[in-house]
Amino acid sequence: MKIYLCGALVLVLSTLIAAQQSPVAVEEEPHHHVVLKNDSVMILRVKLLPGENTLFHTHLHDRVAIDLSETTITPQKLGEPESAPERTKPGHVSALALNGPYTHRVHNTGTVDFEVLDVELLHRPAKPSGPAAAKVEAENPSARIYKWTLAPEAATAMHTHAHSYLIISPTPLVLKMTDPEGKSLTHELKAGDVHWVDAKVTHTLSNAGTTVGQIVEIELK
Repeated sequence: MKIYLCGALVLVLSTLIAAQQSPVAVEEEPHHHVVLKNDSVMILRVKLLPGENTLFHTHLHDRVAIDLSETTITPQKLGEPESAPERTKPGHVSALALNGPYTHRVHNTGTVDFEVLDVELLHRPAKPSGPAAAKVEAENPSARIYKWTLAPEAATAMHTHAHSYLIISPTPLVLKMTDPEGKSLTHELKAGDVHWVDAKVTHTLSNAGTTVGQIVEIELK
Protein backbone atom coordinates (compact mmCIF):
# COMPACT_ATOMS: atom_id res chain seq x y z
CA MET A 1 0.00 0.00 0.00
CA LYS A 2 2.83 2.42 0.86
CA ILE A 3 4.48 1.77 -2.49
CA TYR A 4 1.19 2.46 -4.27
CA LEU A 5 0.69 5.75 -2.42
CA CYS A 6 4.23 6.89 -3.17
CA GLY A 7 3.78 6.01 -6.81
CA ALA A 8 0.48 7.88 -6.95
CA LEU A 9 2.06 10.91 -5.29
CA VAL A 10 4.91 10.93 -7.77
CA LEU A 11 2.41 10.68 -10.63
CA VAL A 12 0.39 13.63 -9.29
CA LEU A 13 3.49 15.77 -8.80
CA SER A 14 4.77 14.87 -12.26
CA THR A 15 1.41 15.83 -13.76
CA LEU A 16 1.43 19.18 -11.96
CA ILE A 17 4.98 19.94 -13.04
CA ALA A 18 4.15 19.02 -16.63
CA ALA A 19 1.10 21.25 -16.57
CA GLN A 20 3.17 24.08 -15.11
CA GLN A 21 5.65 23.74 -17.97
CA SER A 22 2.91 23.85 -20.64
CA PRO A 23 2.42 27.55 -21.45
CA VAL A 24 -1.03 29.07 -21.79
CA ALA A 25 -2.06 32.19 -23.71
CA VAL A 26 -1.73 35.28 -21.55
CA GLU A 27 -5.50 35.86 -21.46
CA GLU A 28 -6.01 32.25 -20.25
CA GLU A 29 -3.62 32.57 -17.29
CA PRO A 30 -5.82 32.47 -14.14
CA HIS A 31 -4.26 35.54 -12.49
CA HIS A 32 -4.68 37.68 -15.63
CA HIS A 33 -8.13 39.27 -15.92
CA VAL A 34 -9.19 41.13 -19.06
CA VAL A 35 -10.54 44.59 -18.19
CA LEU A 36 -10.70 46.04 -21.70
CA LYS A 37 -10.35 44.59 -25.19
CA ASN A 38 -10.93 46.07 -28.63
CA ASP A 39 -9.32 45.82 -32.07
CA SER A 40 -6.23 47.74 -30.91
CA VAL A 41 -5.46 46.72 -27.32
CA MET A 42 -6.10 44.07 -24.71
CA ILE A 43 -5.62 45.15 -21.10
CA LEU A 44 -5.24 42.62 -18.31
CA ARG A 45 -5.06 43.26 -14.58
CA VAL A 46 -2.80 40.83 -12.76
CA LYS A 47 -2.92 40.10 -9.03
CA LEU A 48 -0.67 37.71 -7.10
CA LEU A 49 -0.86 37.11 -3.37
CA PRO A 50 2.45 36.86 -1.47
CA GLY A 51 4.21 33.64 -2.47
CA GLU A 52 2.00 32.99 -5.51
CA ASN A 53 3.22 32.23 -9.05
CA THR A 54 1.51 32.73 -12.36
CA LEU A 55 1.50 29.82 -14.74
CA PHE A 56 3.92 30.01 -17.63
CA HIS A 57 2.12 32.14 -20.19
CA THR A 58 2.90 33.52 -23.63
CA HIS A 59 2.81 37.10 -24.87
CA LEU A 60 2.58 37.62 -28.64
CA HIS A 61 2.48 41.41 -28.97
CA ASP A 62 4.37 44.53 -27.98
CA ARG A 63 3.27 45.41 -24.47
CA VAL A 64 3.38 47.97 -21.68
CA ALA A 65 3.36 47.08 -17.98
CA ILE A 66 2.31 49.55 -15.27
CA ASP A 67 2.95 48.58 -11.65
CA LEU A 68 0.16 49.23 -9.14
CA SER A 69 1.83 47.97 -5.94
CA GLU A 70 5.17 47.94 -4.15
CA THR A 71 6.62 44.49 -3.60
CA THR A 72 9.32 42.11 -4.89
CA ILE A 73 8.93 39.71 -7.82
CA THR A 74 11.16 37.22 -9.64
CA PRO A 75 10.33 36.65 -13.33
CA GLN A 76 11.27 33.34 -14.92
CA LYS A 77 11.54 32.58 -18.62
CA LEU A 78 10.46 29.11 -19.74
CA GLY A 79 13.37 26.68 -19.43
CA GLU A 80 15.48 29.06 -17.34
CA PRO A 81 15.89 29.60 -13.56
CA GLU A 82 14.17 32.47 -11.79
CA SER A 83 15.87 35.80 -12.31
CA ALA A 84 17.15 38.08 -9.57
CA PRO A 85 14.45 39.80 -7.49
CA GLU A 86 12.97 42.99 -8.91
CA ARG A 87 11.30 45.72 -6.88
CA THR A 88 7.97 47.01 -8.16
CA LYS A 89 6.61 50.50 -7.44
CA PRO A 90 3.26 52.11 -8.21
CA GLY A 91 3.53 54.05 -11.45
CA HIS A 92 6.65 52.32 -12.75
CA VAL A 93 6.26 51.83 -16.51
CA SER A 94 8.08 49.40 -18.80
CA ALA A 95 7.65 48.91 -22.55
CA LEU A 96 8.62 45.68 -24.29
CA ALA A 97 8.98 45.10 -28.02
CA LEU A 98 8.36 41.52 -29.16
CA ASN A 99 9.54 39.98 -32.39
CA GLY A 100 8.23 36.55 -31.48
CA PRO A 101 6.46 34.70 -28.63
CA TYR A 102 7.67 35.53 -25.11
CA THR A 103 6.90 32.93 -22.44
CA HIS A 104 7.48 33.45 -18.73
CA ARG A 105 5.92 33.33 -15.30
CA VAL A 106 6.10 35.67 -12.32
CA HIS A 107 6.62 34.81 -8.64
CA ASN A 108 5.55 37.28 -5.94
CA THR A 109 8.37 36.95 -3.41
CA GLY A 110 7.21 39.96 -1.37
CA THR A 111 4.94 40.27 1.65
CA VAL A 112 2.10 42.24 0.00
CA ASP A 113 -0.06 41.65 -3.08
CA PHE A 114 1.56 42.20 -6.47
CA GLU A 115 -0.68 44.07 -8.92
CA VAL A 116 0.13 45.23 -12.43
CA LEU A 117 -1.69 46.29 -15.59
CA ASP A 118 -0.51 44.50 -18.72
CA VAL A 119 -1.37 46.40 -21.91
CA GLU A 120 -1.08 44.20 -25.00
CA LEU A 121 -0.75 46.31 -28.18
CA LEU A 122 -2.33 44.15 -30.87
CA HIS A 123 -1.02 45.90 -34.00
CA ARG A 124 2.11 47.75 -35.00
CA PRO A 125 1.61 50.91 -37.09
CA ALA A 126 1.81 50.59 -40.86
CA LYS A 127 3.62 53.92 -41.22
CA PRO A 128 5.85 56.12 -39.04
CA SER A 129 4.13 58.13 -36.33
CA GLY A 130 4.21 61.90 -35.99
CA PRO A 131 5.93 63.89 -33.25
CA ALA A 132 5.42 63.05 -29.59
CA ALA A 133 2.70 64.86 -27.65
CA ALA A 134 4.92 65.40 -24.60
CA LYS A 135 8.04 64.05 -22.90
CA VAL A 136 8.20 60.32 -23.56
CA GLU A 137 8.52 58.12 -20.47
CA ALA A 138 8.95 54.89 -22.48
CA GLU A 139 8.09 53.52 -25.91
CA ASN A 140 8.17 50.53 -28.20
CA PRO A 141 7.30 50.13 -31.91
CA SER A 142 3.56 50.25 -31.15
CA ALA A 143 3.08 53.06 -28.62
CA ARG A 144 4.50 56.02 -26.74
CA ILE A 145 3.98 56.35 -23.00
CA TYR A 146 3.70 59.65 -21.15
CA LYS A 147 3.66 59.87 -17.35
CA TRP A 148 3.01 62.77 -15.00
CA THR A 149 3.28 63.02 -11.22
CA LEU A 150 0.96 65.85 -10.21
CA ALA A 151 0.82 67.67 -6.91
CA PRO A 152 -2.58 69.12 -5.90
CA GLU A 153 -3.60 71.85 -8.40
CA ALA A 154 -0.62 71.05 -10.67
CA ALA A 155 -1.29 70.63 -14.40
CA THR A 156 0.43 69.35 -17.51
CA ALA A 157 1.08 71.56 -20.51
CA MET A 158 -1.60 71.59 -23.20
CA HIS A 159 -0.90 68.69 -25.57
CA THR A 160 -2.56 66.91 -28.50
CA HIS A 161 -3.13 63.20 -29.06
CA ALA A 162 -3.37 62.59 -32.80
CA HIS A 163 -4.07 58.87 -32.34
CA SER A 164 -6.15 56.66 -30.08
CA TYR A 165 -4.81 56.46 -26.55
CA LEU A 166 -5.36 55.13 -23.04
CA ILE A 167 -5.56 57.07 -19.80
CA ILE A 168 -4.44 54.99 -16.80
CA SER A 169 -4.23 56.00 -13.16
CA PRO A 170 -1.54 54.04 -11.25
CA THR A 171 -2.59 55.84 -8.04
CA PRO A 172 -5.85 57.38 -6.79
CA LEU A 173 -6.36 60.77 -8.41
CA VAL A 174 -9.06 63.40 -8.92
CA LEU A 175 -8.31 64.14 -12.56
CA LYS A 176 -9.45 67.31 -14.29
CA MET A 177 -9.19 67.47 -18.09
CA THR A 178 -9.48 70.87 -19.77
CA ASP A 179 -9.71 71.63 -23.50
CA PRO A 180 -8.31 74.73 -25.29
CA GLU A 181 -11.69 76.53 -24.90
CA GLY A 182 -11.58 76.10 -21.13
CA LYS A 183 -14.26 73.39 -20.90
CA SER A 184 -13.36 70.78 -18.32
CA LEU A 185 -14.42 67.40 -16.96
CA THR A 186 -13.43 65.99 -13.58
CA HIS A 187 -13.17 62.29 -12.76
CA GLU A 188 -12.36 60.60 -9.44
CA LEU A 189 -10.06 57.73 -10.37
CA LYS A 190 -9.01 54.67 -8.40
CA ALA A 191 -5.63 52.99 -8.76
CA GLY A 192 -5.73 50.88 -11.92
CA ASP A 193 -8.63 52.68 -13.61
CA VAL A 194 -8.41 52.59 -17.42
CA HIS A 195 -10.13 54.74 -20.06
CA TRP A 196 -9.87 54.28 -23.86
CA VAL A 197 -10.12 57.36 -26.10
CA ASP A 198 -10.61 56.77 -29.82
CA ALA A 199 -10.42 60.37 -31.04
CA LYS A 200 -8.04 63.24 -31.61
CA VAL A 201 -7.89 65.22 -28.36
CA THR A 202 -6.15 68.40 -27.17
CA HIS A 203 -6.17 68.96 -23.41
CA THR A 204 -4.36 69.57 -20.16
CA LEU A 205 -4.49 67.18 -17.23
CA SER A 206 -4.54 68.52 -13.68
CA ASN A 207 -4.85 67.20 -10.14
CA ALA A 208 -8.07 68.46 -8.59
CA GLY A 209 -7.54 66.45 -5.41
CA THR A 210 -5.65 67.06 -2.17
CA THR A 211 -2.87 64.43 -2.52
CA VAL A 212 -0.14 63.77 -5.07
CA GLY A 213 -1.23 61.47 -7.89
CA GLN A 214 0.07 59.96 -11.10
CA ILE A 215 -1.43 59.64 -14.57
CA VAL A 216 -0.17 57.63 -17.54
CA GLU A 217 -1.20 58.04 -21.16
CA ILE A 218 -0.38 55.31 -23.69
CA GLU A 219 -0.74 56.66 -27.21
CA LEU A 220 -0.77 54.30 -30.19
CA LYS A 221 1.71 55.13 -32.94
